[in-house]
Amino acid sequence: MTLAVGRFAEIADEWNGKPVTYYVEKGFEESAKLSMGKTPQMIEFFSEKFGYPYPFPKYAQVCVADFIFGGMENTSTTLLMDRCLLDERASLDNFNTESLVAHELAHQWFGDLVVIKHWSHAWIKEGMASYCEVLWTEHEYDKDEAAYYLLGEAQSYLSEDSSRYRRPIVTNIYREAIELYDRHLYEKGACVYHMIRTELGDELFDQFVHTFVNDNAHKTVETIDLLRAIDKSTGRNLAFLFDQYVYRGGHPDYKVAYSWDGDSKLAKLTVTQTQAKEGIHTLTNDLFDLKIPIGFGYVKDDVADVKITKIRIYEKEQVLYFPLETKPDFISFDVGNNYLKTVSLEYPLPELKAQLKSDPDPISRIYATEAIAKKGNLEAVTALTECLANEEFWAVRLEAAQQLAKIKFDISATNLIAEIGDEDAFVRRAIVDELGNIKTPQTYAAIKELVETGDESYYVEAAACRALGGMTTASLKDKQQEVITLLTNVLNTRAGWNEVVRAGAIGGLSKMTDSPIALNTVLEYVKPGVPQALRLPSIRALGAISQGQSEANLTVIIEKLAELSYESFFLTQVSVVNALSQMETVKAIGVLQGLASQSPDGRVKRMADEGVQKVQKKIGSDGAVKQLREELEEVKKTNQELKSRLENLEAKSK
Repeated sequence: MTLAVGRFAEIADEWNGKPVTYYVEKGFEESAKLSMGKTPQMIEFFSEKFGYPYPFPKYAQVCVADFIFGGMENTSTTLLMDRCLLDERASLDNFNTESLVAHELAHQWFGDLVVIKHWSHAWIKEGMASYCEVLWTEHEYDKDEAAYYLLGEAQSYLSEDSSRYRRPIVTNIYREAIELYDRHLYEKGACVYHMIRTELGDELFDQFVHTFVNDNAHKTVETIDLLRAIDKSTGRNLAFLFDQYVYRGGHPDYKVAYSWDGDSKLAKLTVTQTQAKEGIHTLTNDLFDLKIPIGFGYVKDDVADVKITKIRIYEKEQVLYFPLETKPDFISFDVGNNYLKTVSLEYPLPELKAQLKSDPDPISRIYATEAIAKKGNLEAVTALTECLANEEFWAVRLEAAQQLAKIKFDISATNLIAEIGDEDAFVRRAIVDELGNIKTPQTYAAIKELVETGDESYYVEAAACRALGGMTTASLKDKQQEVITLLTNVLNTRAGWNEVVRAGAIGGLSKMTDSPIALNTVLEYVKPGVPQALRLPSIRALGAISQGQSEANLTVIIEKLAELSYESFFLTQVSVVNALSQMETVKAIGVLQGLASQSPDGRVKRMADEGVQKVQKKIGSDGAVKQLREELEEVKKTNQELKSRLENLEAKSK
């Protein structure tokens, strides 16, 4: 249940006679239609996809200020953060709102109609709602867009798995239930639903979903009910998939090497599972046992014909031989890239170039860009540059730009600058990000011009501001004052949608870690009264800018963050934790520990605990000893104060 109270404008829509309503602050009516106007089409799509018409008498979406989630799927009325509302310019390269609307709507079935029995099974609803973002993208746009969206889901989970922790999706081990709402639950859950679809095929997958929803409507469910619905609707047993991806942590890490024996006409593939066995990955060391489709591609008249063979990959290392009539032009491991994994391709450069140019699957082409970049030679630069200039799908161009920047040749930067005007804003943003790491007079001039003239996209403009701030080191040190002036001008003149551009300027200033002027500018924007969309990134920026400041300025930063830590707003606390976690001083640890012990929110407690570990790792053992000494001094001081107070009380009692 939810109750939202405000001076709302009401925008009426409908689906099959049922009211569909959008509530926003007055004056944002057009933004409401731009942001949520596809809701009736989504209701129609999900009603068909789930085999169960929208189950409630109405559907409303209410945009509220300072909401701590993107959205919350209360039955028949979803709350959304007001920052999801778009204007025309933001809609050019922001699909987050459309995905958010789809995600929360999908919960009306998975979460509200069908309810989880226990927190540990929350992936049933959150994984499906996240996968519905993929399904809607495929329906509304195309399969390539959906494939890249799914890759983003996978990469989000992989980042958490490699940098924070690894856990089974279904687990009863947690301090507070909210801790389970992480990337394992959402993004990995989405990938599991996609693998179920891969195993069953589209028709049987739809039958499974229909059966699950209809059999469990207005009931509570747990993970075993998914397996029961699969068995009932298709006769298939996918317990092997759940055992490997749901009930234990991790995923396979593949290394794939290829060679061709022309005399014997044999293609040789060596597939190695390289799952880590140390650090945060001690939870599971088991090998994965999957049937992976392997494709051999033959290109004729720029059209690829891929011959596919499914192979069971289950050992630490398997050497596979394939008799072929002719040498393939390229090799595709996991055709369609449907299984959650990492993969490192160790192919010869000619095969990689052919794959980049001709593989029908965009994700395979993206993997080829990574492998080509590792070659690190001029031929690799040429291949990636040609891809950046000629590839039709924007996502592959974006990845090619990122990989091209990893090859540290002057020509790499020259070629990136040449494509800085790419027609797609996502690609332009990626190029700007990469040029910001290549600190030469040429790249500086290109980024500076973009900051001065602006861009059609808010996000590209913001990226240019961030990049410019990070370029004022080493040989470009003399540009620091010029950049501070430019970014200060942005702060003074470019307030706008969600403060994206001005937040970019703050991000740029935060990279000038030895500049007290930049620090003082950032401090101006952490004050109460600054719009939240700008204040929160400014608070986070204090952590980044701290790393080169004087001891006196470091004290100022710590004192400011300690002051801010007493604010009760969840997102302020998260921003304070983020800032402190970036610092390299024992002084940050005390504030983090205070937040961990005092915050009522389980997520803040966990993030603060992790922040302490990050800071301790940065300062090393010497810093830890220093911290213990300081803490001991504090204990002594406190004891002395208590002793004095006790003596005073005793004196008064006499």
